[in-house]
Amino acid sequence: MAIAMKADQRTVATKGELRQLRLQGKIPGVIYGKQLDQAAQVAVDGKELQALLRSQPNAVLEINIPSHGKTSVMISEIQRDSLSRQVLHVDFHQINMNENVRANVRIQAEGDSQGVREGGILQIILHELEVQCLPGSIPDAVAVDISALEVGGSLLVSDLSLPKGVEALADPEQVVVTILAPQKELTEEEAENAAVEAAEADARSEEEKLEGVKSL
Repeated sequence: MAIAMKADQRTVATKGELRQLRLQGKIPGVIYGKQLDQAAQVAVDGKELQALLRSQPNAVLEINIPSHGKTSVMISEIQRDSLSRQVLHVDFHQINMNENVRANVRIQAEGDSQGVREGGILQIILHELEVQCLPGSIPDAVAVDISALEVGGSLLVSDLSLPKGVEALADPEQVVVTILAPQKELTEEEAENAAVEAAEADARSEEEKLEGVKSL
């Protein structure tokens, strides 16, 4: 089911006007689509958009464009400030609910791995999976059952169980998760560096989540 999102129509603005719009809690955006005579300039509520990006970045949205009427769209691109990471601009792409789209979906490991119980380290190699399906069939996440994985074991893209109608576009031989052999005890400095690297990897994964939803 599509999520209704309020959008105000706006005119093409100067940088100063766009800055003022953001100070009012609005995020400028553009809606592109084959059924539109020209791209629609809109502004959406910043808090509403942020909440959506955290919970349902691939959601189908229903936006009312004054010059066109209600239309189904998906977020195709997010522009952020390079320092603060605040959202500066959002692009929406008009979709047809009966045509396949591509989207990046997060990988979610589930289960109690035998290898981890034996001291192995769970390593998630692929944090997101690009899939192709109808807009209404995009899963919130792709679950990966690691219960049977032993130390040294791996699961590939070809091992994933996807919902009906959802096709993985990644290389079938791509490793998704693996269980590494126990490592030597890390020094305090090494453990801190490893934690920083893991946090940075998660941050990059979050930023890349909205590389783009493409109509086929």
